[in-house]
Amino acid sequence: MSRTLQEVADAITATVIGDSAVRISGIASIGRAANGDIVFVEDARYFADAVASQASAILAGNFAKDLPADKPVLIVPHPKLAFARTARLLIADAKSTSRQGQIHPSAVVAASAQLGPGANVGEHVVVGENAALGANSRVGAGCVIGAGVRIGEECRFHPRVTVYSGTTIGDRVIVHAGAVLGSDGFGYVRDGATSSYEKFPQIGQLIVEDDVEIGANTTIDRGALEVTRIGRGSKLDNLVHIGHNCQIGRNVVIAAQTGLSGSIVIEDNVVLGGQVGIGEHARVGEGVMLGGQGGVLPHKVLRGKGEVFWGTPAQPLRDYLKQLGRLARLGKK
Repeated sequence: MSRTLQEVADAITATVIGDSAVRISGIASIGRAANGDIVFVEDARYFADAVASQASAILAGNFAKDLPADKPVLIVPHPKLAFARTARLLIADAKSTSRQGQIHPSAVVAASAQLGPGANVGEHVVVGENAALGANSRVGAGCVIGAGVRIGEECRFHPRVTVYSGTTIGDRVIVHAGAVLGSDGFGYVRDGATSSYEKFPQIGQLIVEDDVEIGANTTIDRGALEVTRIGRGSKLDNLVHIGHNCQIGRNVVIAAQTGLSGSIVIEDNVVLGGQVGIGEHARVGEGVMLGGQGGVLPHKVLRGKGEVFWGTPAQPLRDYLKQLGRLARLGKK
């Protein structure tokens, strides 16, 4: 399905220069664009390359208003963001015309499970008793949806995702292959007399709010007695681990191979780099950025909206760089 350039412009709040009736059916990079595709340019240096490409239209910033072009241009403040929104628009169009509301013959769906209109259940999926799958949500091959799990509308689960009982998932959540949601936390009580470990009850819940994306092979534990929560709009990369009772705020970004111990609070708009490690009961304040391989000690609190921390134990970037400089000078001596 395609849209006119004017329809795209209206949807993303852009100004059209040129033929607004041109039809757009796909997105592409400048080098791989074909007829019907739209591309984006954030720098005037690459505008000529976009014009010379096979694309039917260009998304560009205000710098392109007066530049020559033999194809239509959409003027937007943030071309890359507009490109992402255009992609989402075209993907939604494609989904609306595809076959939906199907249950593959090999799937096992409990009689008490509830499937909303347009829900799609793939090959060898298991949906447990009293589970609910919202309208137009799609569950890929080999997924296991536990008893009583609630999944919202317009969600997409890629193959072999496992969702344990006690998990609630909001709308428009994307979960990539191999992720495990709501598994038991790593909680044990040591018997000093025998040195053995007794498993502490892991009977809490996991709540994943709307518009979250969870990467491949990421694992998120349920709460021990309470709730683990992933806030609205947060994005988790591949191979991330979130321990039990963690509270992840809204619009948090967590890069690959990051590990969070139990009972950690990550406030809104935090960015965690790759391979970050955070100890139990620590807190990372709103808007903090923690660089790759940074480490936060248990019970530590990091504060400062927009502040960048680095190193282990994590400290403000300027202090960390000063220490590196001192170490370099000592090495020379």
